[in-house]
Amino acid sequence: MQLLSKHIEKDRSGRVTLCPEEQEDMWHIYNLLLPGDLVKATTFRRVQNVTETGSTTSQRVRTTLTIKVERTEFDAQECVLSINGPNVTENRYVKLGQYHTLDLELHRNFTITKAEWDSMAFDRIAEACDISNRSDLAAIVLQDGLANICLVTSSMTVVRQRIETTVPRKRKGLATAHEQGLKKFYEQVLQGILHHIQLDRVKAVLLASPGFVKLRDMKDLVKNKAKFVLAHCSSGHKHALEEVLRQPTMQSHLADTKAAAEVKALERFYEALGKDEGRAFYGWEHVHKANERGAIETLLIADNLFRSFNIATRKKYVRLVESVRASGGKTFVLSTQHVTGEQLAQLTGVAAILHYPAPDIEDDDDDNDNMGGEAAAV
Repeated sequence: MQLLSKHIEKDRSGRVTLCPEEQEDMWHIYNLLLPGDLVKATTFRRVQNVTETGSTTSQRVRTTLTIKVERTEFDAQECVLSINGPNVTENRYVKLGQYHTLDLELHRNFTITKAEWDSMAFDRIAEACDISNRSDLAAIVLQDGLANICLVTSSMTVVRQRIETTVPRKRKGLATAHEQGLKKFYEQVLQGILHHIQLDRVKAVLLASPGFVKLRDMKDLVKNKAKFVLAHCSSGHKHALEEVLRQPTMQSHLADTKAAAEVKALERFYEALGKDEGRAFYGWEHVHKANERGAIETLLIADNLFRSFNIATRKKYVRLVESVRASGGKTFVLSTQHVTGEQLAQLTGVAAILHYPAPDIEDDDDDNDNMGGEAAAV
């Protein structure tokens, strides 16, 4: 993504003009937009004209609209972003207040105007404009008859193709049917790899399955064979990718990616939660109390919390991130389109590793419960 212009007032109101260059940029834009924001972009509108003879003609015209965002829809499979809301500026083809849907497109400029830009929004723009944040890792998780071909970026895990086919069981006298079924399945997987993965661009391709998978002798794969890393996983479902990324042997292949740091941070959190009592907490109340003490070493937070329609909710999480950073703590904003973010979202979306054990944070809750019980009994 390119940042073409930026004009921010002292009260943090203002506008930025951006140009998306890759599909993943649409995900970043989706995270930037909130209800009430203004988006100015070129679009197409079908208009009807009445001729002098009274007949009606229809034509598709290009125009520039500014709409007030009410609803956004993001298609993660195709990385397509649509914005819907009323028109707020005079326009020849669209009346004031008339609703219109803008489909943002690659390589087409648009402008976002906000009443208040916060630090998380600026972080999102900086991340999107950083050329080092690109899709340089691919992954295929598979089992007999099921495969998911994925692209792993710094923000997303996108399933480019899901392959599902029936493979006959290996039974006595039916071995040929089983082998033919597997051959057909592997051929589909290989064609999917060649179609969806730019082998000359990615740094590594993780190939994970419950058993051992051999690379077929195909020209394009053999040429890039050094990029393929075989790994073990429990199944061919997308969620199995998370266990692969956590394997120590995978870390060296992910060392230069943002995903690696997030995977490692989440793994440290689970380790502390299970082994080091009082050093790991999740949920707003506990994490907020730990932050009030300046005790947070590492904060993990899911990006969907910053898309809340409730402005007050968004602001409290922005303040949390800013406070942890100000006190010297590390912060990781995990994308819910990435396996790490999906997992964190299941734990309320916010978690923390502390500098030191603080089991009394939970004791505070117990005390409050006891006080509530006593009060109810009086």
